[in-house]
Amino acid sequence: MRPAGTGHRPTAAAWAGPPGSYERVFPGRPDQIRQARVFVTGTLHGHPVTENAVLAVSELASNSVAHSASGRPGGEFTVHLDVLTGDTIWLEVADDGGPWRLARCDDHLHGLQIVRMLASDAGVTGGPDEGWVAWARFDWPAAPAATIPPTRPAPW
Repeated sequence: MRPAGTGHRPTAAAWAGPPGSYERVFPGRPDQIRQARVFVTGTLHGHPVTENAVLAVSELASNSVAHSASGRPGGEFTVHLDVLTGDTIWLEVADDGGPWRLARCDDHLHGLQIVRMLASDAGVTGGPDEGWVAWARFDWPAAPAATIPPTRPAPW
């Protein structure tokens, strides 16, 4: 897992996959979260943000199954990916709505917090009647990290 904006920044020529929109509907069962990861991995096949996008879809799909009506018998969730000109990935996971069944508060990171750490931006739209859409935007290459001046002069 690499937080957004850190680590190696490949050049634009490093990934030559086609831009486009990709979508798949999954049954709202826990065993389908793995299939959502496989879908994202196969769609992005080597894009520099693949690792973070796969972790994000795992978290968002898990939320759909655990906390929305998608986890009820016959429920579904939809994974939508937009690959925009090779430098931005837009990921959405849409569920069947319903009131969210929230976990108890604790000091651990949870799905949406993790996604916000990985993505350039993330959020949730929708509601209990029309369904929730959790989304994440991954920009690539990431904005340059801030330069931190040294705390003491270099020895040379």
